Amino acid sequence: MKFVKANGLVIHTIEQGRRDGPPLVLINSLGTDFRIWSEVAEILAPDFRVVTYDKRGHGLSEAGPDRNDIADYASDLAALLDGLGVGRATIVGLSIGGLIAQELYRQSPQRVAALVLCDTAAKIGTDEVWDQRIAQVERGGIEAIADGVLERWFTVHFRAARSAELTGMRAMLTRTPKQGYLAACGALKRADLRPYAGQIQAPTLCLVGDEDGSTPVALVRETSTLIPGSRFEIIEGAGHIPNVEKPKIVAELIAEHVKRMGS
Repeated sequence: MKFVKANGLVIHTIEQGRRDGPPLVLINSLGTDFRIWSEVAEILAPDFRVVTYDKRGHGLSEAGPDRNDIADYASDLAALLDGLGVGRATIVGLSIGGLIAQELYRQSPQRVAALVLCDTAAKIGTDEVWDQRIAQVERGGIEAIADGVLERWFTVHFRAARSAELTGMRAMLTRTPKQGYLAACGALKRADLRPYAGQIQAPTLCLVGDEDGSTPVALVRETSTLIPGSRFEIIEGAGHIPNVEKPKIVAELIAEHVKRMGS
């Protein structure tokens, strides 16, 4: 692991795989850190230079101010890639990570060889949804929402059959810094990249778990239709975090997309 000063904050990151391989950046979701990509990164490492990192306010990265916008998270990523000497890369974003990926493209399209938007959209949730979430966390901490979040993240089968992993994921969620979580909720509330989706020219793959309770299939499909030429794939037997539930399938879809596009 490594700590890099990027955009005024210390960001926790790790690089895996081939230094001479095609760069691949994996962005985590709300309430998680880069460990959710561990199995996917391990599968992809023989063929790619894989970069994972904790976005601001998550994991071991600094939080910054209480109010952030998606543009701030994208600027962090751009500065991190500069610090690592990564130029053009395929950007894979899960949930809020997908919004960060879209915003990075909006800011610096030359940086993005291809996009994989996983269980995400150009606009996630409503003001009312985010206001309620923020109020719940402010009153009772992340613990107050944890069980409901996990139901949206994972299928019934995962929650029943993989209880040890579920416990670990719950610990990751509830140990997320409260300030960092709330700041990200505020950024999600304000983010609306629908006006820019039609301008995306990078080869784009949109993925979604068929049982995603946070960004349902119809929402992800709607974003895919906004992006010219994008591909849309449903992952069977997965919820909102298919990279944990179905890592082999996610890795195969990412690798196929990159190789197909010659990125």
